[in-house]
Amino acid sequence: MTEKYQIGIDLGGTNIAAGIVDENFRIVGKASVPTEVNGKNGVASPEEIADRMAQAVRLAAEKAAVSMDEVGSVGIGTPGSADPFQGIVKYANNLHFFQTPLSRMMEDRLHKPVYLANDANAAAYGEAMAGASKGCANSIMITLGTGVGGGVIIDGKIVTGCSFCGGELGHMGMMYGGEPCTCGRKGCIEAYCSATALIRQTRRKMEQFPDSAMWGLCGGSLDKVDGRTAFDGMRAGDKAAAEVVEQYISYLGYALTNYVNLLQPEMLLIGGGISKEGETILAPLREIVNREAYCKDPEENTKIAAATLGNDAGIIGAASLYRLYQK
Repeated sequence: MTEKYQIGIDLGGTNIAAGIVDENFRIVGKASVPTEVNGKNGVASPEEIADRMAQAVRLAAEKAAVSMDEVGSVGIGTPGSADPFQGIVKYANNLHFFQTPLSRMMEDRLHKPVYLANDANAAAYGEAMAGASKGCANSIMITLGTGVGGGVIIDGKIVTGCSFCGGELGHMGMMYGGEPCTCGRKGCIEAYCSATALIRQTRRKMEQFPDSAMWGLCGGSLDKVDGRTAFDGMRAGDKAAAEVVEQYISYLGYALTNYVNLLQPEMLLIGGGISKEGETILAPLREIVNREAYCKDPEENTKIAAATLGNDAGIIGAASLYRLYQK
C-alpha cells in the first residue's frame, strides 16, 4: 500500500471518532460526531449510522488537509462481534446491528477498502502497533471501565476465535456462583474487576463504616461514588478505603495471573480510568503476578504496564487493520 495515510474509526454507542493516521502511527486529524442511536425518529438504521461515520471521516480529513486520494484504507473498531474476513458485524446490541455488512456499506460511501474488528481488539492492536506493547509479538490489553474489555495479540495477530467472540477477558470465571454479571453468568472477572464492580465494593464498605472518610469525599451520597473514591480515601489515611483498594487489587491480580498462565504474553497492559492510578495499582499487581504465576523466572515473566494511547488506541488500531486483512 503506497498511500501515505490510513483512516481509523472508533464506533461507539454515543460518539463516532475518526482519525487520519500517517505512516508513523500519528493522528494528524481527528473528528467526532454523535452516533444518535436513538434519535427523534426512533432507533437509527445501520445506514444512518454509516452516513454519520462517513461524515466523521470527511471532517477528520478536512482538519488534516488530506484528500481521500491520499488515503489507502479505512478501518473500523466496532462494539460487538465482528467478522473481519466478511466485513460483517454479527451482533452489536447497543447499535442494534445484526449481521450488518458494515465494511461494504462504508466502501460504498468512501470508495476505499474497509476493514473491521471489535473495538477492544482494535485498541489492543493499536497499543501493539504504536503504544506500550510496541514491538511485542504477544500481548494482552484489558480495559477497566463499565465492564472489563480486552484484546489478545498472539504472533502479531488478533485472537478472535472460531465465532469471532474470543478474547472476552471480562467473562472468564473468577468465582463459581459469585457476583452476577451483565452477561448472565455469575462470578465473571467483570463482576469483580470492572470500575462498576469497584464502585459497588466501595459503596458496600461505606455502608458498613458510616464514619469512613469516603463519605466526605463523595458529599455524603452513595450516588456520587466513583472509581477514585476508595483510592482517594486510602491516600487520606482511611482504613475502610484501604481495605477496598487492597481487596480490589487482590481480585485483579488473581485475574491477571490467570491470563498470564494461559497465554504467557510478553506484556499485559491495563487501560481505562483505573489505570491512571499508575504505580499505586501497578506495583502491587506485579508483586501478585510474579508471586503466583506459574513462570518463576522474573526475567521471563510477563511485564505489566499501563496502556499509553488512551482513546487514540482504537483509532490507531483500526487504521492498522489493513496489515492483517488486506484484500
